[in-house]
Amino acid sequence: MPRYTQFQTPLCEVILVGNDTGITHLHLCTGEGKRAFTIQPEWRRDDAFFEDATAQVQAFMAGRQKAFHLKLNPAGTDFQKRVWAELTRIPFGELRSYTEIARGIGNEKAARAVGMANSKNPIPLIIPCHRVVGSTGALTGFAHGLAMKSKLIELEQTPNEDHA
Repeated sequence: MPRYTQFQTPLCEVILVGNDTGITHLHLCTGEGKRAFTIQPEWRRDDAFFEDATAQVQAFMAGRQKAFHLKLNPAGTDFQKRVWAELTRIPFGELRSYTEIARGIGNEKAARAVGMANSKNPIPLIIPCHRVVGSTGALTGFAHGLAMKSKLIELEQTPNEDHA
């Protein structure tokens, strides 16, 4: 049975969903973007289950943590999972283009497919799709809105400041 928690961070409210196999979803409640998310009636709220994950997300959003050490279990196609694995290799504070991610998974011509996989990422922030930008460096696409993508990039590029 899936469990969930929800909590406020310095940037927005966050909902985490998961089970014993790992975190399956992270939703940034920004009120922007195209991603709709609903807590399902069969899910059980269990704040204690997510205590470590909540602490890590809070520390990241406050600019005090650069990496996550959590068990993840995102549902997706093999291609999507390859893209998401490549995203986790982007260092904190750095950006990559969709083409660079496509090259990283061995298919330089798959930039558009990489963009689609990014848009389906069920665990943004932890799987850092916000670190992917257009080939010109322009902010493009983020399921939780470009304003949040910009804030996350800024947070990472000035990690020692308090972003509360």
